[in-house]
Amino acid sequence: MWYQERVRKSRKSKKPQFSLCCMKGKVKLPLLQEPPTTIKDLVTNNDVKSKHFIENIRAYNMMFSFTSMGGNIDRTVNRGRSTYSFRLHGQNYHSIGSLLPTEGSRPKFTQLYIYDTSDEVSNRKHAIRWKFDSPNNPDAFDGEIIGKLQQMLDEHNPFTKAFRMARDSFASNECKDLKVRLIGRRSKDGRTYNLPTTSEVAALIVGDIGTAADERDIIVETRIGILKRINELHPSYLALQYPLLFPYGEDGFQTDIYHSGKEVPTTNTKKRFRLTMREFFSFRIMERRIERCTLLIARKLFQQFLVDAYTMIETERINYIRRNQKTIRADKYISLKESVGRGITNPASKGRRIVLPSSFTGCARYMRLNFQDAMATCKVFGYPDLFITFTCNPKWPEITRYVKRIGVRPEDRPDILCRVFKIKLDQLIRDLKDKRLFGRVQAVMYTVEFQKRGLPHVHILLFLHRDDKIPNAEHIDKLICAERPEKNDNPCLFEAVKELMIHGPCGAANHKSPCMENGKCSKHFPKKFTEHTTVDEEGYPVYRRRDNGAKVVKGGVELDNRYVVPYNPKLLLKYRAHINVEWCNRSRSIKYLFKYINKGYDRVTATVSATDTDDIDEIKSYYDCRYVSACEAAWRIFGFEIHYRTPSVERLNFHLPNEQSVIYNEFDSLDIVLEKSSIEETMFLAWMECNKKYQEAKNPTYVDFPSKFVWKRNLREWTPRKKGYSIGRIYHASPGTGERFYLRTLLNHVRGPRSYEDIRTVDGVVYPTFKDACYVRGLLDDDKEYIDGITEASHWGTATYLRSHFVMLLISGSISRSEEVWDKTWHLLSDDILHKQRMFFQVEDLQLTEEELKNSTLIEIEGILQRNGSSLKRFPSITVPDEILTREKGNKLLAEELRYDRKSLAEEHKRILPNLTDEQRKIYDEVMSAVDRDQGGTFFVYGYGGTGKTFLWRTLCAGIRSRGEIVLPVASSGIASLLLPGGRTAHSRFRIPLNVTEDSTCCAITPDSDLTGLLIKTKLIIWDEAPMTHKYCFEALDRSLRDVMRTSNPHCSNKPFGGKVVVFGGDFRQILPVVPKGSRQDIVFSTINSSYL
Repeated sequence: MWYQERVRKSRKSKKPQFSLCCMKGKVKLPLLQEPPTTIKDLVTNNDVKSKHFIENIRAYNMMFSFTSMGGNIDRTVNRGRSTYSFRLHGQNYHSIGSLLPTEGSRPKFTQLYIYDTSDEVSNRKHAIRWKFDSPNNPDAFDGEIIGKLQQMLDEHNPFTKAFRMARDSFASNECKDLKVRLIGRRSKDGRTYNLPTTSEVAALIVGDIGTAADERDIIVETRIGILKRINELHPSYLALQYPLLFPYGEDGFQTDIYHSGKEVPTTNTKKRFRLTMREFFSFRIMERRIERCTLLIARKLFQQFLVDAYTMIETERINYIRRNQKTIRADKYISLKESVGRGITNPASKGRRIVLPSSFTGCARYMRLNFQDAMATCKVFGYPDLFITFTCNPKWPEITRYVKRIGVRPEDRPDILCRVFKIKLDQLIRDLKDKRLFGRVQAVMYTVEFQKRGLPHVHILLFLHRDDKIPNAEHIDKLICAERPEKNDNPCLFEAVKELMIHGPCGAANHKSPCMENGKCSKHFPKKFTEHTTVDEEGYPVYRRRDNGAKVVKGGVELDNRYVVPYNPKLLLKYRAHINVEWCNRSRSIKYLFKYINKGYDRVTATVSATDTDDIDEIKSYYDCRYVSACEAAWRIFGFEIHYRTPSVERLNFHLPNEQSVIYNEFDSLDIVLEKSSIEETMFLAWMECNKKYQEAKNPTYVDFPSKFVWKRNLREWTPRKKGYSIGRIYHASPGTGERFYLRTLLNHVRGPRSYEDIRTVDGVVYPTFKDACYVRGLLDDDKEYIDGITEASHWGTATYLRSHFVMLLISGSISRSEEVWDKTWHLLSDDILHKQRMFFQVEDLQLTEEELKNSTLIEIEGILQRNGSSLKRFPSITVPDEILTREKGNKLLAEELRYDRKSLAEEHKRILPNLTDEQRKIYDEVMSAVDRDQGGTFFVYGYGGTGKTFLWRTLCAGIRSRGEIVLPVASSGIASLLLPGGRTAHSRFRIPLNVTEDSTCCAITPDSDLTGLLIKTKLIIWDEAPMTHKYCFEALDRSLRDVMRTSNPHCSNKPFGGKVVVFGGDFRQILPVVPKGSRQDIVFSTINSSYL
């Protein structure tokens, strides 16, 4: 540990304490044993064999690995001559295959310990030749090294011994049906013991597994083409992947390891005593003088280990969210009260799923909230003044001294790079704030990023005091320089600029420079010569770069002042790193700091019609978008901040009366949920209570309140602030949220209210709505232009168009008084309603009252709003249509399926039923019997083309629809669906995600949607061409139907497809599911035959 890493920074402390390594002594784990001589010599010696082994250590480890790694390795970062960096894309996981390879396949991973071991060295060479860019030739690997490593693991590794026992059993023909059980739990204390024996890690099983297996146990089958994913919480997760790092098979993280001196708590307590996975790895990657292991000197393999370790931490966090999103729900307080009043106490029928909350670092909500916090800081202090980019320098003396001592290169120890960079970064922030290098600093924020090559760098924004701001070009020149200094005047600064602050060479001199895009430098070098610093029309500074003939040679190319990156001499000399200092241009630097959230907004705003799938793919989208390098993994394992901000921003929630969000468990009774005291103790309600209690609370607005008071989360109350400062930011509300938006608008102006009535009070008058209060305060405009627009459009547009136009005005928040626009235009919006009702009921002289016309029009508008992810409930000033009529007429999906001519279908059914073959009739009777019993059932009708499957589907549809019941015929393709009566594609009908994966929780079906109502009434589902659909689609539908049906019958959650009768059909000799770059085994694994259904 470095002295600067101590917890308490005071130099008066005689016994410095450290938290990074062991949480100030809370974490105590058994140390790794000194490795066997074979691996120790290969890693530490400096001969030819050792150098070859170190260069290819990842390949040699893969030769002996028992498991495969599932992430996508980004090999593009290691093209060229630069330093090596391990970078992973997508979701990472470990998988294990069977004991023996499938017919026609070569052995790999675990199979290499069992199959054809007489030629094991050759087999291991060929097993990994396509996994690595270099060397591709299997003869390039050293057979002698492989043989020694094989002998070492045979002697020391318990997993090797277990699989060798399986080999001997096969060889002696003792049994053909043999399995190996990798035991997932340990009986000994993980704080003192991590060297398991063979019997503790594995067991050979002949025949059936029985009931002894634990949920984390891994059962390795004899011969099967399916890979099994290993749980990240399995104690042997890392030992199976890295046999050269853990030659003794040492245990990794376990869930039942407690902090030092702590035992299992006997009472319920919120205080955490268990060791977290992050704490485990932070302990494990620290160097200790008494611990001699290969882990920290494994170079490229250590980089891979770091990334693997962090993805384990991340995956476990995401798995926790995924597990709980199935049971944790959220709803408004008033909605829950109404449900209890109607006798609904089952939480499963209420609320929405929660996916990737804002507390998860790096997700879209997290980035969005940080961006909004940054803008709140700008609102208080103005735009930032300086934008500083600080990059880690692997040549810092602290790093070079350390790596020289242990005989590695800086890139081989990403953990050291991160720790030293964090020390320097903390010192830089102290220099900027406390030493006032640029003047008095009012606010600082930064975000840490990682270069494509892996090195950490930070973007810092400085907000200076108004008296210390940089007013003109002359002051810019005093702080920022963009020229090479004279060597004689300042030789140290000259060398620093030459080494660290010269861009390139790029352009014509080096087309392969990383900055080159489309033949041009993306950083816009070379800049122009200019005699004086100026600020251009857009507010960008043009720094002084004089053409004085000064040049430096870099990469064999002479570069002048046009290639100098702006810097501050004092910072550059002190920190000896690339440290770019720029004068800011308004809010552009804020958007660069949070550039990913701006890209996210671009995707969202491109969609006009929102759907219910907004949250479904958040986890998958996160995996698809993120890359993890070894440096980032180390940074996150140490728990260093990704985003830093001072002063802090207090996020202020608010809600309408009785509409505070309530988080609850699906299995809790709603009566118990509503009894929780915390429901009535929200931050917003506590603010109004504080206004009653303290006289000084009456002056600030809600957004200014955190500057004077502190929110005590544990006490659920506001108390007067004694020290420090905090910025308040009220959560965003779009204009489309109606009264909620108007309440937020008022909160920016009203001071010291004690109740909701006070907020609606203007000049002593209490107005009925927050919108009215906004109007009286002059905060809203009138809507005459929109009324005129609808009236004009009625002369050439249909009523359907007008209703869509009205809905767009509502959703976009364009109109201020929606009820006034409705009152003056409803007769235009309802122009075709009477005709539609007459056609629907087949009554030519049907008459509707004015209220019935309005209600029917509102039902149509509600339907359009729901298709766009909204509802009239968000606009309380407009009357919500009658719920009974809405259910009967508003469910378009249900109405469409009930509009079939029952009489003609009965005649058709009577005509075609006798034409069924005996085999078809048997299937027909079986399915119809299951429909009549209404107890569910799953069938598969197999037959090649021309055997009459479509005729059978037609007969079933006619029979059920003629009885006034619902059947949903779907197919896997659009063309196949056209052959079914009333057919649709399965993805369209059931809203199955297009990119469905194993982690897709369910289809995009919400509890109160029209599709839910349709599925509840459905008697039969027919799915044609099922073999060509991935099994994950069927499993997603199964989970969705279980979720939908248990609201009406809790027992349905235990039945396949929620107790619905489902008939699949197709021919397995035709097209199977398409698996991009998948093997034959992958395709077979993706079919419905391999599903748990």
